[in-house]
Amino acid sequence: MRSRQYGPDLTPPWKRRKPVPELAADPGLVVEEVTTGFCGAVIRCDKTAVTLEDRFGTHRDFPLAPAAFLFEGDPVTLVRPRPRAAADGPARTASGSLAVPGARARVARAGRIYVEGRHDAELVEKVWGDDLRIEGVVVEYLAGIDDLPEVVRAFGPTPGARLGVLVDHLVPGSKESRIAAGIDDPHVLVVGHPFIDIWAAVKPAAVGIPAWPDVPRGQDWKTGVCRALGWPEHTGAAWQRILGRVHSFRDLDPALLGPVEHLIDHVTVGGPGGPA
Repeated sequence: MRSRQYGPDLTPPWKRRKPVPELAADPGLVVEEVTTGFCGAVIRCDKTAVTLEDRFGTHRDFPLAPAAFLFEGDPVTLVRPRPRAAADGPARTASGSLAVPGARARVARAGRIYVEGRHDAELVEKVWGDDLRIEGVVVEYLAGIDDLPEVVRAFGPTPGARLGVLVDHLVPGSKESRIAAGIDDPHVLVVGHPFIDIWAAVKPAAVGIPAWPDVPRGQDWKTGVCRALGWPEHTGAAWQRILGRVHSFRDLDPALLGPVEHLIDHVTVGGPGGPA
């Protein structure tokens, strides 16, 4: 006999397994493989397998089997991501701007964007590089901002040569905020993000970690991060690992995105090739 209540399936509804959702294995997605407990971020995915990298830099390949992974504690079936062009429409740059195929770099403007260090410059280049070349904006890095007033005076900002400065740890009461407050020039824009270092502007999930570690005061922050994560204490190599996980603006905290976009707008107002 068949139950009229349950139909052909005699299992009560509350005992039936819920369908496992599919989840695109986008780069940077952090999942756990159910049989081994291996937790890591997706670094590549093909038709049959996905490669994960854990926080120690170990790579492991797993088949794309149904319900083989956990995402935020829930079972999921990983599937190969759709091609970006088909999924997102017109091609876009890493910053999210519409790509301009075949566009040539514009002659550099007189204006500049200054950032605190080499890592800051490399991150800005990786995400906004296409936009900067089209706009003719050059990014240069300083060795910190302790001498920022002197740097600004030496640059000599004008309406046609604006200066933008990106500052780390620009929060009330910080040394950086006091230095920035001393800059009073209508052609200079100083903005910043709240992170103690540009590393932390990269989303932890993109790096394959649950969060950026707390580093005790008085300890070099980058070195402390490497120690806490069990990475070799080589900050240059650690940064290359982090930067390699950044593919677009989606991998960055929004607290960095707005300030950088604001600087680009500031520098491209006025001057040769820009709106008056």
